[in-house]
Order: sequence, then structure tokens, then C-alpha cells
Amino acid sequence: AFVTFFVLIDAPGVAPIFASLTAPGGSAYARKMAFKSVFVAGLILFFFAFAGAWLLEHLGISLDAFRVAGGVLLFLIALEMVFEKRQARQKTRADQVLADEEASGRLEDVSVFPLAIPMIAGPGSIATAMLYMQNAAGDAVGIGIVSFAIAANLALAGLIFLIAGPLIRVMGDQIAGAITRIFGVILSALDAGFASL
Repeated sequence: AFVTFFVLIDAPGVAPIFASLTAPGGSAYARKMAFKSVFVAGLILFFFAFAGAWLLEHLGISLDAFRVAGGVLLFLIALEMVFEKRQARQKTRADQVLADEEASGRLEDVSVFPLAIPMIAGPGSIATAMLYMQNAAGDAVGIGIVSFAIAANLALAGLIFLIAGPLIRVMGDQIAGAITRIFGVILSALDAGFASL
């Protein structure tokens, strides 16, 4: 569960986008956006983890149908990561936010969009949270493990965001891109066994 969320959230891959989005505001602004984006993403992920089954039931969607859709979605995300389509889309969103900031002359709150949604709590991580909780089937230990995996990855994402500036200078865009591609391959391998969870 921890590895799956780590790969899906891809905090090292999102770090360059976070750094570029928060650079105009300085370190205090970057810290505020890091904490707020992780907090909002946490609310979203835990809401769907614990209330997702109820939501599916009221929408008339079976768990098996959701599991198939989630597996397909994870595989598509893995393909996008390998071929760097996901990074390009995230960068386009970031560029649009920066352009809007320049046009308005004031700093935008980027914590909710595009950071919390969809970069941290994207469709893949939301679907995975729901599926893992369903597979826990009310078992307290299983629920605790999934909750810890989500919380630990959110904390790790926050930490990576806080050190994003120096981290990007050390890694560079090429290394960040390589990490994302490796994560894509790992995610595709995890997805191959996802249906058996």
C-alpha cells in the first residue's frame, strides 16, 4: 500500500512543478502552500477511503466494476508516467497558473488546484484508497495499514515540497523525469497484480 501510494503521488516528480509554482512568493509562501496542499489532499483521500464504499453503493456501482475501472486507470497513469505525458500535463497546468498570476499581478493560492487536486489526490490515488479500504473489508489492522500508508505518503510529500528548491537544484529536470519513468514501470507492475488484491 505504501509503495503504491508513493508511486501514484510521485512527490519527487511533482517537486519541480511545486518549486516553479511557489518560486514567485518566496519561502514563506512555499511553506504555506506545502502544508495547505497536503492537508487538503489528506482530507480528500481519507474522505474517499472511508466514505467511498457508501458513495459507490448510492451511485449503484459495484465494487467489481470499480476494481476493473481502477485497474485500467492505474495502467493508463503508469503509461503516462513512462512516456512523460503526465508530467507534461502537470507542467501545462502549472504554466497556466503562473500566467494567471502574472496577468493579475498577485499570488494565487495554488494549494487546492493544481497541487492538492489533481497532483497529490488525483484519480489514481483516490481510486486506490477506495480499493484498498474495500479489500481491508472492515479489518481493523488492514484499515490501519492503509491509513498509515496514506498518511506517511502525505507527510513525505509535504517534506519533499518543503525542500523542493534545493532538491531540484541537486536532481535537475532530467533526474526528476527519470524517477517518474521508473515509478511508471513500477506502477504498471503493481497494477498487473491489482485485480488479485
